[in-house]
Amino acid sequence: MKLKNKLKISFITMILMPVVLFSAAAFLILEWQSYNYKQFYGVKKKIGIESIYSNGTLISEVTNGIYQSMIERAESDPDSFSDEATLREISSELKTKLSDLVVTWNGVLLFNSTSFSKTELEEILPDVSAPENGQICDSGFYQSDYQSIIKTLCFTDSEGNVYNVSILTSITQTVPQIRNSFTMFALAIMIVLVLTAIILSVWIYNSIIKPINKLKLATNNIKDGNFDFKMPRVSNDEIGQLCKDFEEMRLILKENSEAKLKSDMEEKDLIRNISHDLKTPLTAIKGYVEGLQDGIANTEEKRQKYIKTIANKVNDMDKLIDELSIYSRLDTNRVPYVFTKISAGDYFNDCIEEISVELEASQIDLEYQSHLTEAAYVCVDPEQLKRVVNNIISNSEKYMVEGRQGKIGIDIYDEGEYVHVQFSDNGKGIASKDLERIFERFYRTDDSRNSKQGGSGIGLAIVKKIVEDHKGKIWAESVEGQGTTMHLKLPKYRKKELTCTSEQK
Repeated sequence: MKLKNKLKISFITMILMPVVLFSAAAFLILEWQSYNYKQFYGVKKKIGIESIYSNGTLISEVTNGIYQSMIERAESDPDSFSDEATLREISSELKTKLSDLVVTWNGVLLFNSTSFSKTELEEILPDVSAPENGQICDSGFYQSDYQSIIKTLCFTDSEGNVYNVSILTSITQTVPQIRNSFTMFALAIMIVLVLTAIILSVWIYNSIIKPINKLKLATNNIKDGNFDFKMPRVSNDEIGQLCKDFEEMRLILKENSEAKLKSDMEEKDLIRNISHDLKTPLTAIKGYVEGLQDGIANTEEKRQKYIKTIANKVNDMDKLIDELSIYSRLDTNRVPYVFTKISAGDYFNDCIEEISVELEASQIDLEYQSHLTEAAYVCVDPEQLKRVVNNIISNSEKYMVEGRQGKIGIDIYDEGEYVHVQFSDNGKGIASKDLERIFERFYRTDDSRNSKQGGSGIGLAIVKKIVEDHKGKIWAESVEGQGTTMHLKLPKYRKKELTCTSEQK
């Protein structure tokens, strides 16, 4: 869910939830207080919301039961209203109903449980005429000046004495159940607001704050250089997407960090290797130069031999430095390729002519055979492809077995979409544990480390880089002690391509 949608829901929930919860709470409170009211006062009227702000009708019904019993008593035993004990009993019961009792006998105040004086009672109580024929006269009205509801019975006893029995109920007081309702409403409002706040807080915390805290923890890990952690799964919103992006960034940083560590190790290996490989020819050069200076080479033949050896060592050093320079430019994609459509057969025929002269001087037999039945064209950079061929041949030449007649075979095949070139030799071969790593930069087997020929360890890495930039493939097969075969596949030129002659960096 989108973060903006969550905020909208939070806003709506913040408004609707209190209303719904308070409405439900108010309903339950009214039902409960109505039940208590009925049980305590013995009335059938239900407490409604109108009873909260206007309780006159509610209060008037509180004394209905007692008033009805007083009518029955007046009919059956009117003389009992002259008995003080009876009147006190009735008054005590009325007190529980929030009302008072006033009784007059032949106009004389006989009993008064109110706080009103006799004069006030004369103003409050109605002037009811004596009933005829022993009937009971009852009346009820609202005295606005004193805000009281008055219910009055007027009757006569057996001797003709006139009784006025009145029940006074002030509406300025509040029924306890209603008063409790206000307290419960206030408590309900507080609980509803607290509950709403808790629910929204938990939701916002889990949806926003918690993911942000996780993101903060992740940033602290990265700041400390620790990439070995995983971002936890979070909701699918903007923050969740940010966490996913952060996880991708972590993986990239981790990969870059590991690559940098690996690169640093390789650079250290390179420096160590180059130091060794440069020191070897330099030591030889220094020895031969001292030999010339000290007159050890006392014949022209020896001097020429020393000078030739020095020149060869200088060439080795120059080649080593050239390889480092080439690889540096290839690794940073700063070598411009000039791709040209050429005939694979013609190109390798020319290469063989150049290679054969060098191999003949090294007393290595070269066997070349083209299996092409028709012209096959490739789109390559001739200069860089020549470097590939020279590096492969040079690598084979380095690791020939001493005492064994060296042989190098080159075969070229047409394989549909590719031109397949095989370079095979009968040298030392490569151990199976090293075979998959020979194209790694600066990787050198133990044999190559101890080889007199030395090497930077990047010759085959250069080969792989150039071949991949040509969209080709290269791999090796080898049997230790018997020899190695390098397989080179180059994609053939296709007419549907826009152009072959182009420059790429």
